[in-house]
Amino acid sequence: MRHTSATPGPCLQPAPALSGHLPVLVSGAPDIGTQVLAERLRDAVGSGSPSFHVGEHPPHWLARMSDSGPQPRVLLVVDAQRGIDTEAHRFGLLASQLGIRRLLLAVTGMERMDWREDVFARLRHQYRAYAERLGIEQLTAIPLSLKGDDNIVEPSGRLSWYQGPTLLAQVQAEAKLPSGERPEAADAPSQVSDQFAAHLLWLDDQPLYPGRVYRLRLNDREVDARVSEIKHLLQVDTLERMAAKRLRRDDLAFCNLALDQALPFNAAGECPATGTFRLYERTQDTLVACGLIAFGLRRATNLHRHAMKVDKASRAAANAQKPCVLWFTGLSGAGKSTVADRVEQRLQAAGKRTMLLDGDNVRHGLNRDLGFTDEDRVENIRRVGEVSKLMVEAGLITLASFISPFRSERRMVRELLEDGEFLEIFVDAPLEVCEARDPKGLYKKARAGALPNFTGIDSPYEPPQAPDLRLPAGELDADTLAGQVIDLLRRRGML
Repeated sequence: MRHTSATPGPCLQPAPALSGHLPVLVSGAPDIGTQVLAERLRDAVGSGSPSFHVGEHPPHWLARMSDSGPQPRVLLVVDAQRGIDTEAHRFGLLASQLGIRRLLLAVTGMERMDWREDVFARLRHQYRAYAERLGIEQLTAIPLSLKGDDNIVEPSGRLSWYQGPTLLAQVQAEAKLPSGERPEAADAPSQVSDQFAAHLLWLDDQPLYPGRVYRLRLNDREVDARVSEIKHLLQVDTLERMAAKRLRRDDLAFCNLALDQALPFNAAGECPATGTFRLYERTQDTLVACGLIAFGLRRATNLHRHAMKVDKASRAAANAQKPCVLWFTGLSGAGKSTVADRVEQRLQAAGKRTMLLDGDNVRHGLNRDLGFTDEDRVENIRRVGEVSKLMVEAGLITLASFISPFRSERRMVRELLEDGEFLEIFVDAPLEVCEARDPKGLYKKARAGALPNFTGIDSPYEPPQAPDLRLPAGELDADTLAGQVIDLLRRRGML
């Protein structure tokens, strides 16, 4: 993982754009001629005139926005027959969050609607009403057709009711105006924080769960980050705010994020280059979200780590052992708690200092407020991971017995600790063996539909791909398996 530090500096905005140099961002669904329209405008203006960039998908759109220098004009393309759809709303919403206050609306396909004025007027009215709710101060709508050249470069003879400019003329007129969108931000210094509130557009097929760690890229810097809270989900078409515990593909939400290192930034509406970021899945480098920073959260600026005279090393020396976490993972009924208990008994008999954290026991206290949804499972393991780290700081050999179904959260706990302090032990018993045992009657309830979100039945379990130790729990007894764990500790020099 690459971490960088930085000194905050000003977010320098370019001088007002000169005629012929303003970027125009063309946005719209790919199947309604967005690319074709942009190419016709490019051909018409030639060199030295406004540059046109197509952003058919939000990540590309935001990347163009942050790289464009002067704040661009946004040209939104909609189809007269299809009407105003969610994508059109989403582009307008993102534009407003980036401080855009003027929009161009190109209504294509007018020939399929018999050049009717009422169709155009209705679409213009619909989007203007939506734009006003977003704080868009000016919306210029132009009817046109890609079948010929109606109102793109030359005025159309089939739109006698329309007396406004062609699309090219309006774009060129816009290029002669200073951007004027963010004058107060011209010399604003960047903020620095390890927490901020942001608008997050989720792009992955797998849901976002608060607490899960991702990799955040902001400008040229990269740190680990997690969504600490979903404040609300925003329904794009109605702008209604709704509660949510997870995000699904194409969801747009207002969230709090926590970073493992403070970064300099600006609000996205002031400086897109230092206010827009991307989130990536940490192992496969897959883009999962793009975001726009709203403001920093100054919640921990007065907190400092206190240097203690008695540290982990001295506690470990006093206990004559190397502290570590033995993380037992596997399906319900695999025998995790039984094996962990046998291991702890042997360690205690050898005079070692231990602590056993068990999934059921922890849910009676620390995590009694959590259920068994996927998002609650993520938070459950996050909390237990932090407690395990404290136990290791106390110099203890810590045994943690949890289903912990997701690789991401097990990896997160490993990364909380120093190298060699986390030992992942896969208590491997096939589902049919665990279900046959069913010591608590949970599988029976799950099969009957009385226990939703049960791991292995209707909630996934991701087995370790390279555990420190695999225990064949479907083949050997608990005492034999416990002996294998003790042997592992000896080989690793923990005892």
